[in-house]
This record gives sequence, structure tokens and C-alpha cells, in this order.
Amino acid sequence: MQLQQRIYAFVKLGDFLSQFSNEIIQKKDNIEHNDVFFEGFKHQLKLAEEHNGWFTKENIAFAISGWVDSLTLDNLTKWLVPYNMGTVIPKQVAIIMAGNIPLVGFHDFLSVLITGHDVLVKQSSNDKHLLPYLAKYLEFVEPGFKGKTSFTEDKIDNFDAVIATGSNNTARYFEYYFKGKPSIIRNNRNSVAVLTGQETEDDLKNLAEDIFRYYGLGCRNVSKIFVPKNYNFDAFFNGLYHWHPIIDKAKYANNYDYNKAVYLMSEFDMLENGFLMIKEDTSYASPIATVFYEYYNNISDLNEKLKADSNQIQCIVSKGFTEKEITFGATQKPQLWDYADSVDSIEFLLAI
Repeated sequence: MQLQQRIYAFVKLGDFLSQFSNEIIQKKDNIEHNDVFFEGFKHQLKLAEEHNGWFTKENIAFAISGWVDSLTLDNLTKWLVPYNMGTVIPKQVAIIMAGNIPLVGFHDFLSVLITGHDVLVKQSSNDKHLLPYLAKYLEFVEPGFKGKTSFTEDKIDNFDAVIATGSNNTARYFEYYFKGKPSIIRNNRNSVAVLTGQETEDDLKNLAEDIFRYYGLGCRNVSKIFVPKNYNFDAFFNGLYHWHPIIDKAKYANNYDYNKAVYLMSEFDMLENGFLMIKEDTSYASPIATVFYEYYNNISDLNEKLKADSNQIQCIVSKGFTEKEITFGATQKPQLWDYADSVDSIEFLLAI
């Protein structure tokens, strides 16, 4: 199977997914194998939502929409042009996936198959319904993928390389267990925003997307903001207010109530607006319904601090702070070439 065949198969998968990229599902007439797969994927979406209370229709549709935007011929071609995608001797690459947001492991799955390798997937129990169905669709649109994908719930074995994502604790286990294999091991990271007080109303409204999308469960969600001394938080809270219906979601509300009670009983200073709390804290990882903040004295010192802590940070949201910054509202819309932890998985897969 040639590279172009693999690319076209994923383009067709993107076309198939486009029917499900809004909360209102719309069947299209020109999608290959729709008679076989359309109703079945609707059922898988229902199962995913029922199985995991964080996977709402809105958030699943948002995740799918991102992949629809990425799986185009132009994007896939642009992504792969910089690499020498010559003949690859297929290896068995194991992927251990997280389950914090819908289809969170899809980029690794795509990367392994697009480079010509075989993939062995161990999914999180929190996100186990969607990907196997999409893998089966790929086999229908491109028979060359038959036998290239497998899924397991058991301990993985018989593999040549591994990409594993987990917590800081599981990452240490992964590093020990896979020390004899080529590997990419990912642990906890969080995203931050650097505010100056000069942000527009639209900037802060867009920042709300970075904070609240997926209930803040993703590593690309902003969990901490850095603000100058004497920063006025009124504008910040005003910019977030349009997300206030999030408190109507039971799982989010339960976390909000619990964390608020903990802060009050511990007599921590915090500010809150009825659906989000902000607390001064030096940590990067904040609980659900909470954003930490930290004051900075000058931009240069802050830049040096974030460079020193780069192994804890996934994204920096800002305006004119650093060359690698992400614009407000864009953290959950990564491009194919925006690699997790800044580790080039295609380069890794072509070298094994």
C-alpha cells in the first residue's frame, strides 16, 4: 500500500466523520460505505456518551469537527511533505491511550498507520467505543489496512515500539517497563495563559474556550494564568461569563461544589463567580472548575520561568509573549504538526 493510498483513505474517513461534526447529525449521499457504517457509528456515539459522563454530545462533536478539519488532502499533504516517506519496513507499534477527551489518541493512531506501520492499541476504558469502529471503516475504504490494526484490553506484548500516555506515576512505570524498546512516553502537562491587562474583550471570551472546553480535562486546557501585579480580575470574569451554563452539567457542578467546600474549609483565599474559582497557587495542575493564578513582576523573568518549566507545559496562550504562543481560543484546535510535548512522532516512527 502506497503513501497516497493511505492518505486518501484518511481523507475518506474525514468525509465520513463530517456527518457527525455537529450536535445535529446529518447524513450525506456521497459518502462511501455509508449504508454499512452510518447507523452503527450513531450507535457508538450514543454508547460513548452513556459510558462517560464527560463525553457530552457537544464535546464529542467538537472533537470530531477538529478531525474533519485536519483530515483533508491539503492538510495531510502539508503535514507529511517535510519527511522522507520512502519505503518503511512495517513494525508493530503499540499505543497506550489516555481517555480524558474524545478520540484523544487518534493522532498517534493516524501517525502509525500513515507511516506504514501496524498498530496495536490499548484504549482507556473511558474512551473505548469510537476508534475501533473508525478503524473498521478504514479497512472498508482501503483494504490495504486489513490486518494493520488491532485492539487489546490485555497486557500488550509482541511489539517493536511504543507510544504511551498517562499520568506522572504511570509514566515512570512505562519508562521502566518499556526501557528496552523505542518509545515516546508522555506524562501530565498543563497549559497556561499569560495576561498583561491589555487583552480585548474578545481575547478573554476566546480564553474561556481554552479553559472550559472538555470541562478543562485536556492537557491543552488552560489551568493556570499569569497576571501582572494589581491585575483587575473583573475583565477576566466578564470575558468568561458566557460559559456560565456549564454549571448546569451535574458532573462539573459536583466538582465545583466539592472543591469550593475544600477551599472554604481550608480557609484558602479564592475568587469565584458561581461557576469558576480562581486561586493563587504556584502549581500548574488545577482541579476541575478551578484556575490557578500567579503574579509576575516582569515579562523577561516570566519567560525564563516558563522555559525552565517547559516539561510541565503543553501550550502557552498569549499575545506577543513568545514565538511559540497560541492565540486565545485556539488550544483545542491543534494542527497535525502540533505534536504533543513537542515530540515529533512521525520522525520517531520513521526511525524505528
